[in-house]
Amino acid sequence: MSEQARRLLIVEDDPGLLSQLKWCFEDYDVYTAENREDAIAELRRHEPAVVLQDLGLPPKPEGVEEGFATLTETLKLAPHTKVIVVTGNGEQENALNAVAQGAYDFYEKPVDTDTLKLLVDRAFNIAELECENRRLQNQVNESPLDGIVAASEGMLAVCRMIEKVAPNDVTTLLLGESGTGKELLARALHRLSPRADNNFVAINCAAIPENLLESELFGHEKGAFTGAHKQSIGKVELANGGTLFLDEIGDMPMALQAKMLRFLQERVIERVGGRQEISVDVRVVCATNQNPTELIKEGLFREDLYYRVSEITINIPPFRDREEGRLILARTMLHKYCKQQRRALNGFSDDAVQAIEAYQWPGNVRELENKIKGAVIMADGKMVTAMDLGLSVGEEGPSLNLREVRQNAESKAIRVALTRSYGNISKAAELLGITRPTLYDLLNKYGLSAEGYSKKTAP
Repeated sequence: MSEQARRLLIVEDDPGLLSQLKWCFEDYDVYTAENREDAIAELRRHEPAVVLQDLGLPPKPEGVEEGFATLTETLKLAPHTKVIVVTGNGEQENALNAVAQGAYDFYEKPVDTDTLKLLVDRAFNIAELECENRRLQNQVNESPLDGIVAASEGMLAVCRMIEKVAPNDVTTLLLGESGTGKELLARALHRLSPRADNNFVAINCAAIPENLLESELFGHEKGAFTGAHKQSIGKVELANGGTLFLDEIGDMPMALQAKMLRFLQERVIERVGGRQEISVDVRVVCATNQNPTELIKEGLFREDLYYRVSEITINIPPFRDREEGRLILARTMLHKYCKQQRRALNGFSDDAVQAIEAYQWPGNVRELENKIKGAVIMADGKMVTAMDLGLSVGEEGPSLNLREVRQNAESKAIRVALTRSYGNISKAAELLGITRPTLYDLLNKYGLSAEGYSKKTAP
């Protein structure tokens, strides 16, 4: 069973029962919470395969409203998680309602640990089988670069780099704004590498508190610190044989950067509280939305670590610079979410197309995805409109009429040549690769004059 598949979250506000349940499931990695807020925090951090949750939670443990709210939020964040709800004796109606809302199963108090353990063990087995089924299905349906639409020159260059770099065991740094698809590209690197059959393990260095990040990366021994009740394997060790993705490495604390540098140089780690060196064979891919050079100047990032993580650097263009690929990616996402929401939409209206091409997309691909996901739900007609996307129709984009495009380009080239030659007709004609008489004809055609570019009028 994988490390993630062994994680059990118990949500229970009765300290006595909670202690009993922790003892009952000591064979699993048990995490606990006493209320909805803590439960969601533990769910986000540990991504447990199974959740055992009491329906009666504070602030009104005698009711079930908070329990149902916790169930709803859990399934929204982690739809594949198996949630077993625990109800009071005689509350079968609440239990059935919970199952109708997406819970895997229910159990009525009083608790018989043997029966409950059997139920939880079965939930873990089902979760692992479903996870393996999804993994195999993805292998059949996806190519390594699926989800990456490379219709622009910038993204075509990125994909070519990914294909070249992936088979080689070099540490790779992905640079790009938030929402440009860095993790998607990291997964493509993994799937195209000889390590594709092993784990891809991701960790966001900015999302985990500084005092916990070292333990998350390198693991800890039992008793290493308060609350370390058992030995825990870190992300680096879990990725052994596969790929470790360090997202937002620019936010890694300076104290931890030294240990990360040693790991990258020696390929050995020590768990927190441990003394034994553990060898690991892992390919490292890093990403950041910050400028590493500026971080180094500000003393926030070690220069030697930067050179170690950037053996190969791939710059990902922001979405606003992928003009040729905007509409193609938008249509791809529309098809995806129509299928997911079981909606039959015929495409984008003219004003939606105009809005997609004119908008600057500060949130990059992630913003586009969110807007299309919402538009699929909100659209009333058969076409997605600019209003459905929450975008305003601005000025029309550049003309695609070839005559207009050619005339604009020709006029601009003449103005640039006159500027560089200070209005000298002979030099301007030479720069343009045409004769003087042809240049005079073009000046008349576009109403231009060389006088305004002469050295006498130059500032």
